Amino acid sequence: MKAGGKSRRKYALRSLRSQLLARTLLILALLLVLIGFLQYFLMKDFLYRSRAEAMDTQLNSIPADLLIKDSQEQSGVTAPQEQTNRRNNRPGPFLFWPDMSLASIDTDGTFQSLSNENGLKPPRLTTKQYHAMQQSKRMRHGYQLITDAQGKEQLVVFRPLGPPDRSSGLLQMGVSTTSMQEQLINQLRTFILLSLIALAIGLALMLPVLRRTLVPLSRMVEAVKRIDAGNLAERFDAEQGQYEVDRLAVSFNGMLERLEHSFAAERELQMQMRRFIADASHELRTPLTSIHGFLEVLLRGAASNPKQLQSALESMYGESKRMNKLVSDLLLLAKLDRTPELKLEDISLDALLLEMKPQLLMLAGTRKVVFDMTAGIRILAEGDKIKQVVLNLFHNAVQHTDLERGVIQVNLSAGKKLVDIQIRDNGPGMSKEQLERMFERFYRGDESRTRSSGGAGLGLAITQSIVEAHGGNITAESTPGTGSVFKVTLPLAGTV
Repeated sequence: MKAGGKSRRKYALRSLRSQLLARTLLILALLLVLIGFLQYFLMKDFLYRSRAEAMDTQLNSIPADLLIKDSQEQSGVTAPQEQTNRRNNRPGPFLFWPDMSLASIDTDGTFQSLSNENGLKPPRLTTKQYHAMQQSKRMRHGYQLITDAQGKEQLVVFRPLGPPDRSSGLLQMGVSTTSMQEQLINQLRTFILLSLIALAIGLALMLPVLRRTLVPLSRMVEAVKRIDAGNLAERFDAEQGQYEVDRLAVSFNGMLERLEHSFAAERELQMQMRRFIADASHELRTPLTSIHGFLEVLLRGAASNPKQLQSALESMYGESKRMNKLVSDLLLLAKLDRTPELKLEDISLDALLLEMKPQLLMLAGTRKVVFDMTAGIRILAEGDKIKQVVLNLFHNAVQHTDLERGVIQVNLSAGKKLVDIQIRDNGPGMSKEQLERMFERFYRGDESRTRSSGGAGLGLAITQSIVEAHGGNITAESTPGTGSVFKVTLPLAGTV
């Protein structure tokens, strides 16, 4: 039970739906955190600047005669004694705001607090910093955050005392940032609460959306479960409304189609191999049995009879020749099944057929042979292999035509890219079933005649392999009672 629970939790964590949901919520959470930080800092700057502008307005609204005697401000040159009197004549503390501080700074850096005991203690900068402010023309802009003696942070603004051309010091006003910090914290808490609510609502909404979005994938998973080596006809719907899923379905369909063809070809190859081994064993067993029988006869005493000995030796020689040809044909087919190594040359096909003409006429015997060839046809091929193709087809026509009334036609023609070799006979022809199996190995349409003439049913298979190795094609057409025609198509030289 525990193992099942762990596996379900592991599956839930590794499922695409949970990962998409987790990653989406993580991205949303990161975006909310980023927005929260930006909002906090932007709001903080906005609050501080707004408060600084309000304080600057308050400073400008304070009457100057409360800070400096008018008569002393308008005197031309002020003696040291007068400066002392002016400082003595400044009013004492008069500020009653409990969260604010006020101070004045003379031109020589003398600092004086103008806040009463209920106000904040004004923070103090160095004399060098005050001198730099009095010389700067930009002191009215912006604010500073300064920590006072009690460790509290204050937002401080400054304004010059007196006219700009005769400044007699600085006026400093500060306010505690505690209330503004509390306002920012409250706003941040509100934002966090709203963000958590948004994440919860997003989680509740995304679960059904993701479940519906992943339905096509779930269908594909169920379809994959139904597929095995014996059921490759299953196909996926390639129009499910999702581009990526549709592409995946198309790819799967293509893969399944290739697998189906591969399994079918493998099964066909295995069947052919079993049939090939059975036929080869049968063909080899027949001459071996015959030779073995003749040897037994000779061992029983026939060897002493010259006539029987000669007959047995001739029979064994014929069977050995037949077996040797069968083995040679099998070796040739094995080589052709692999990548054939052909010695291609630019040859004249009509010249090659004319060279073979005496041999073909001798094979035909008393049969009539008609040659119809177009001159000047050249192909890239291995001459000996093309001769073997023509001899196999011509020998096949000789076997299936009458010795006296037989007519064999050898035609050679060419098109723009292909050349055709046709060998036609007026024999009994072939049925549809025979045509379909004509190029199978060890197939014999007429068992008695081909076996009596020594054929093993490999000639046409070898012919087809040679033609295909040259990039060509071979076909057969026949109608029972009217003869047969074999057509070999090869590419012309320069078109390969």
